[in-house]
Formats: sequence, structure tokens, C-alpha cells
Amino acid sequence: MKDFSKYSAIIIGAGDATGTALSKKFAEHGYKVCPVRRPRSIDKVNNLAEEINNLGGCAKGFGVDARDEDAMKDLFKEVEENIAPIDVVIFNPGANVYFPIEETTSRVFKKVWEMAAYAGFLTGREAAKYMKKRKEGSIFFTGATASMRGSSGFSAFSSAKFALRAVSQSMARELGPEGIHVAHFVIDGAIDTSFIKENFPDIYALKEQDGILQPKSIADAYWFVHTQNRSAWTHELDLRPYMEKF
Repeated sequence: MKDFSKYSAIIIGAGDATGTALSKKFAEHGYKVCPVRRPRSIDKVNNLAEEINNLGGCAKGFGVDARDEDAMKDLFKEVEENIAPIDVVIFNPGANVYFPIEETTSRVFKKVWEMAAYAGFLTGREAAKYMKKRKEGSIFFTGATASMRGSSGFSAFSSAKFALRAVSQSMARELGPEGIHVAHFVIDGAIDTSFIKENFPDIYALKEQDGILQPKSIADAYWFVHTQNRSAWTHELDLRPYMEKF
């Protein structure tokens, strides 16, 4: 059995819900976890790393703008050379914004594309550079319903998520034969977060009926896909509450 403690896992977009759950999940199994958020959120990511370390895991937080090519190159080099060989990379930023088409400025459209698609490309490219040398590893991308269809008011978000899914599909076909598992996750439905609780109390009330996504359960699904035998890899997984309409 593989000794996960000899490897690192990078979680890009280690937010308060899904990203935190993913970081804790992979740390529980021995990985040296590197949660990453934007530089302005470095205190939050450091607190997460401290919590993981206090629970007996191993973590180091990073404040990096995933849209900055040089910063991303430096991040991967630092983790690979000074923490542990990179075995898992999860790209998890949100970038979900609502703008009617006439209110969607070129700046908004470009920023959302940079966060959800361009940053995903940089993440996948840097991960591949290191994983190909060992012919193993997992690269996972978090998508949404917007990855599959465009909705009113979400032209920027949907187009960016469509693009991220295409990046994932292309990488899966290119890197699969190299032993690298690339998968895209469609997350559909409200997630148990403080944002949903404060802004959508009626939806949040469905938590009592398992009607909203639980971050820990999402993380369990990522771990399941990561540990699949390569004779039967999943390349896309759709996660939603049982009562979610689709």
C-alpha cells in the first residue's frame, strides 16, 4: 500500500467549506497538505494549517494568487523540493458571480475567466510537470452545473466553467496514459456554508433533511476517486443532494 505520508497534496482554493474539508481529509490519510488561498487570506489559510497540525496532521499554508504564473511556478517548486513530492493537486476556487449580460463588463468577464479557467490551466500544467516524472498522481478540478449548461445571468461564470471542464478533459486524455488521474467534479446544489445560512435561510433549513451538500461528504467523494484502481478510473463525477432538481 502506498505510504501517503511521503507525499504532498496541494489544495488551491482552500476556502472555509469544501477546501477546508478537502485539506483535512487528505491530511487525515497522512499527506503533507498545502492549502492555498489568495495572499489577502493568508491568515485564514495559516489558521487552517495550524488546526491540522494540532490534530496530528502535517500542513503548511500558502498565500498565492492562482492567476499569477510566476507565483504558481514558485509554489509548486517550493512544495516539490522542500515539503514532499506532489501527488495530489485539487483546483477548487469558486468564481461564481451573477451579472445580467448588459451589466457584464469586459473586466468582470475577464476576471472570472482568469479565476475559473486560466488559473485552472496554470494549476494543471504545473502539476503535470512534476507528476510525469513519477508517472503517478491525481489532478482534480471542481466544476459546477455551470460547467454543463449556461444559465441566465451567468455568461461569465458558465463560459469559464465550460472552459475548465475542457481543460480537464484534454488533460485526462493526454496524461492518463502517463499514469496521472485527471478528473472533473460537477458540484450542483447549495453547500453548507455561512453564506448560504445567512443569505438563503430557507435553503439552509433543508440541511436537516440532507438537502444541501456537506463539505465532508464532498471530500469523501474526492478521496474515493483518488484511491481508485487505474483499471477503472472516474474522469467526471456529479455530486448533488438527493432532492436537488436537475
